[in-house]
Amino acid sequence: MELHIAGTNMEITPETQRYVERKLGKLNRHKPDIIDVKAEISREGTKSPQAQFLLRVTVQSASGGALLHAEERAESVFAAVDKAVAILTRQLERRKGKLYAKGRGNPLARGKYSHPEPPGVESKVVKRKRFAIEPMTLAEAIEQMESLGHSFFLFADEETGETRLLYRRNDGNYGLIEAELPRD
Repeated sequence: MELHIAGTNMEITPETQRYVERKLGKLNRHKPDIIDVKAEISREGTKSPQAQFLLRVTVQSASGGALLHAEERAESVFAAVDKAVAILTRQLERRKGKLYAKGRGNPLARGKYSHPEPPGVESKVVKRKRFAIEPMTLAEAIEQMESLGHSFFLFADEETGETRLLYRRNDGNYGLIEAELPRD
């Protein structure tokens, strides 16, 4: 996580720098894939001393390119940081909850981490099936596949006699795989 702190109309003291780094660094607890945090602290000449300091924080997350934003005014930089961190924590927790509810926040559901195969266990063919491939047209193959309720169908093309694999795509259309043998 990269943290950028900038000051406008004021100098960022080392104490302020450490406080902001410590508080904003805790955001990683809620969502460890935070890439970048930008904090801009400005001092404004307002009539109200309770709104003297303005803190704008932008957090960029790796998952889905999420961009979270918090803006707070307070009588001191430390109070503004505390308020902004509370807002960002709430936003991160809400976002994290939505991702987990959809199965996107769970690394196993996203396929990021696969289940390791136990050592010594090999995948093997557990069932063999033999059937006669009948020559038919593409329209007949689609009709046959739909009537069987399968997502794919192997058939011999009536015109050429070559083997074809018809399959249903995720978008609802069909795909056709035509095998070609290598020619020497």
